[in-house]
This record gives sequence, C-alpha cells and structure tokens, in this order.
Amino acid sequence: MKELRAALADAGISLPSLRIDPANFAREAPCPLVELGGCSVEVAARLAAALR
Repeated sequence: MKELRAALADAGISLPSLRIDPANFAREAPCPLVELGGCSVEVAARLAAALR
C-alpha cells in the first residue's frame, strides 16, 4: 500500500481512501486486501492517463 501511495503521488494522484481492509485481519488465515476507495472523476481520469 505504501509503494502504491508513493507511485500515485509521483504521478500527482492521491486516493484519500486508500487503506488496508481491516475485515481481512479477522479471518483465520489473514489475506490482506488493499481498498482503493472512491475518487473524483478528475482523479479517475488522471489515474487512467497514468496507466496508459
């Protein structure tokens, strides 16, 4: 998650809701998932451009 946040920041993108899903830690065999959360249309467009 930290690497993703840093890479996004390098591209000028911030996902404020980016976090580890805490519900996954309650499982018998934890399998952490990263939640990307919601973002504005502008941020989604910048993210799409960065991925291209």
